Formats: sequence, structure tokens, C-alpha cells
Amino acid sequence: MAEIEPFRVMDVMSRAASLERAGRSVIHMEVGEPDFPTPEPVRRAAAQALAGGALPYTVSLGLPELREAIARYYRTRYGFDLSPERVAVTAGSSGALLLVMAALLDPGAELLMADPGYPCNRQIARTVDGVPVGIPVGPETSFQLTPRLVEEHWNEHTAAVLVASPANPTGTLIEPSALRGIEEVARRGGGRLVVDEIYHGLTYGPDPRTALEISEGVFVVNSFSKYFDMTGWRLGWLVSPSEYVRELEKLAQNLFICPSTLAQRAALAAFLPETLEVLEARRRELRARRDLVVPALREMGFEVPVTPEGAFYVYAGCGRLAPDSGRFALEILEEAGVAVTAGLDFGRNHPERYLRFSYTTSMEKLREAMERLGRFLRGRRKP
Repeated sequence: MAEIEPFRVMDVMSRAASLERAGRSVIHMEVGEPDFPTPEPVRRAAAQALAGGALPYTVSLGLPELREAIARYYRTRYGFDLSPERVAVTAGSSGALLLVMAALLDPGAELLMADPGYPCNRQIARTVDGVPVGIPVGPETSFQLTPRLVEEHWNEHTAAVLVASPANPTGTLIEPSALRGIEEVARRGGGRLVVDEIYHGLTYGPDPRTALEISEGVFVVNSFSKYFDMTGWRLGWLVSPSEYVRELEKLAQNLFICPSTLAQRAALAAFLPETLEVLEARRRELRARRDLVVPALREMGFEVPVTPEGAFYVYAGCGRLAPDSGRFALEILEEAGVAVTAGLDFGRNHPERYLRFSYTTSMEKLREAMERLGRFLRGRRKP
């Protein structure tokens, strides 16, 4: 437990809430959560399930009809033929990550990942007595791992490598050729590639391909939280190699029993054409928000060397504006009324130089946030 680090953005959220209780206006750009409501067809399906009365346990790997719906989604979106038996429905993508790390990491086994990266991945690895190894990445590789970097850090203790595309906190994508190269390095080393595709659907160019196309030995994690706007329903999924399905089922039986039955019933409506139409309109809205925030930050002196291609984050360099992103984030909150996340949450790769801006609020509020931030910075420059 001493090695488990706090999720520091929660401290920012707590201080922002205190300011709001005191009557201050705060614009939230610290939260990695869509501001859109769960689509109406999904809510309607949940109401129908509740009206039906009984919501018993499901099998541990999820409702068969939901596993089949997820497999159909891969066929329609990616043209990839996926067996439903390889799909495990989980208690959020965090549940999926816990299952795959528990399955792959013996005590002391290393998990390679990009630094900066999503902080909870490190803590989940530590929870199962694995050793997270952050590999520093920067703008020159779009903040993504490369086959060369993975090969340089692979050793006899390495069990797996975790890649996120689109990534949190940077919003960047990994090139398909790089992903294939990383999988080859992992396979030669007797390990596995795990790919976080949680933000698939939220990309602002051509749709990326799923990593499942690379090899049947790849693990892929996905979620109903981000693209499907179902964060609080706590539902995700894991696609695993066939030989791991029974092992994952044993883990799921003991760790979770099963995912929420109500959430699973609701999620059956997530793939309806009327739901997907709503979600695609929201994706276009998020792209417009990105196209507002990125140029505004650059104009104010923040460094955004790589335009984010997915998710809803901008990982902006603030080294020219302040020496300590943690203190800078608190100043911005207290003086400008804009809540942002300091880089300290995302690893050890010069976190003091970066802030993460999440554009999960309305265009009107984002314009106001950029105006507040600009006034704050102009005030700091005065002698």
C-alpha cells in the first residue's frame, strides 16, 4: 500500500468544489469525463430492465447477448471477425486492466508503458505485485512508444508492454507500423502486447484500426465510458487470446462475480443505429472544441508540439510560463477560476513542465476559460 500513489487530480477537484461552495465560478478542464448525458436509447433500455424487476447475477464474463453485440460491433466498425467467446465484459475498463495484469504479471514481473501515461495503470500493476516501468517519450514520437524503445527496455523480467491509442493524457495515436513492431518485440521476448483502446471512437481523422488485427495474441481493452458516454455505469470489456479466456473467467468469478446486470442490459442499446448517430454528432462537437482550445493555448505561450488526434485532452508544455506545473495549476484555479491537471499525475518524465487540459465542457465555457486564462497570464507578466 505504501507504493500506491494517490490520484492527485482528485485534490484539484476537491479544491474547485470548495471554491464553488464559496460562490466562485470554476470552469472544469481537469476531469477526464464526457459532459454529454448517456444517450437516451441506453437510458430507455435501463428503465425497461428496471421495470422488469429481477436483475440477477449474470455469468462472470458477461451477458452472452452483450458479448455477441460487442463482436458484431468489431465486424461493422472495423471489418474484423471476432468470436464472442474471446470477449469478457468487465466492471469498467479498470476491471479489464486488473484482469489482464493479474493474468500476465507474476510477482516482480515488469510491465512496460509510456511515460507520460494514465496513472492508474501503474497502480494496478503494483496491486498485483508487478513492476511498472515507465519509458520516457516525447513529441518526437508523438508521446508514444516505438519498437526501438521497447526493445531497449525489454529484459528477462519483462512480461508485457501496454500501449494506449488514443492516449491519456496526450490524445495522440500510435502508428500501425509501430504497433506491429512492438508486438513483434514482445513476441520474440516471450511476452504479450496489451492495447488500451478506451478512446476509440473519439478520433478526429480516419478511424484507427483495432490492434486485434495484428495478432490473435494481443489483448485489447475497451470501455463504454468515453465514446459511449456511460462513465458512471462502470462497464468495459476485454478481448483476449482464446487460451486465456478460462483463466480470466476464474479471476472474474472470484474478483467481481459479474459486472452490473443493469449496466449490461442498458449497454445492449449502445450499438443501436440511433445511439451511434448521436455519438458521432458528439464526436464532431469534441473535434470543434479541440480546434478551439489548441490554437488558443499556443497563442498564449503553451507548447503543444503534437496536435492531439483523439480522446479529449491537450497535454501542454508550460515550461516557458512557470517552473512548477503543480503550483501553476493551483494558481490558475485560485486566480483564474479554471481547473486543470498538473503533469505530476502522469509519470516522472518532466511532469513539472506540463499541464493537461480536458475539453469536456461546452464551447461557451471553453471560450470563457481561454479568456480567463489569457487575462491571468497577462496579469502575471506585468512588472
